[in-house]
Amino acid sequence: MEALALVLEPHKDTVGLSAAVITVLQFFSGVFVVNDIRRKGSSEGFSAGPFLGGAVFSLLNVQFGQMLQDDAMIKVNLIGLALNVVYVCAFYWYTVGPAKNKVWGQIGAAGAIAVGLLAYVQYEDPKVVEFRFGMILTVILLLLVGMPLLGLGEILENKSTEGLPFPIILSGSFVSLSWLLYGVILRNDFLVVQNVIALALGLIQLSLFVIFPSTPIKKKTKAAKKTN
Repeated sequence: MEALALVLEPHKDTVGLSAAVITVLQFFSGVFVVNDIRRKGSSEGFSAGPFLGGAVFSLLNVQFGQMLQDDAMIKVNLIGLALNVVYVCAFYWYTVGPAKNKVWGQIGAAGAIAVGLLAYVQYEDPKVVEFRFGMILTVILLLLVGMPLLGLGEILENKSTEGLPFPIILSGSFVSLSWLLYGVILRNDFLVVQNVIALALGLIQLSLFVIFPSTPIKKKTKAAKKTN
């Protein structure tokens, strides 16, 4: 890794800016989900989890960026935090009836987790806090990135990738690659490990699009019968 770091180090600002721009563009992928909710007129069938998780993760990364004294990381995650808060508000706006209480519960839980972890940072031993907080961020990142794989059983059963958010997965893979390179330059083990695993998970998900079509086999069969 040291050899690659030496090669990339003269381009630190360019790599950091590229990572920031790609990440901001990836944050806007939530617009497509919100637009689908708007067109449907209800958030039924959708989950606020990705938006709340993105908001919490962005907030925690602002704190991590302050630890590393990295302005690029702080700025890009402030943008991510703002966008995800907007997405959560839009999600709530299109939520009707008793489901609103569920959303409030999720918001409360996400807020409690964020406050708890930020408080932990203030009271942890400065000698170990960066390592331990980095480990926590790694776990959260992997949970967020690997979330689509929870439906792997259904994908294999239907032999279809219908329902997997291809734009989000593809853009997320580019984000992981860009921050991986930036982590190598900074010689920050957590950024490297986080994004190596996240990139691997993203590539696994992208490989499913190569193996399986986006239309279920069952639907294809029915469509063929109607044609005949």
